[in-house]
Amino acid sequence: MLLRLSSVQFAMWEMRVYLDTHLDNKEAQKLYKKYAKQYEELKEEFEEQFGPITLSDGNSDEWLKDPWPWDNQ
Repeated sequence: MLLRLSSVQFAMWEMRVYLDTHLDNKEAQKLYKKYAKQYEELKEEFEEQFGPITLSDGNSDEWLKDPWPWDNQ
């Protein structure tokens, strides 16, 4: 799941970089919005199962609580 999340995040960032120089490209804007939506959905799904993915996404002590992600297998 983390690999899927990272892949979508990479695609979203790449589209953002492309849009820095191609502001009028409507297809690129659509793709960026699509990847941004996918990223938010995957991030929410990941955080439901494993907790916050970054410190700014919730209680920074949350990751210390059991079970650890590898304990869920």
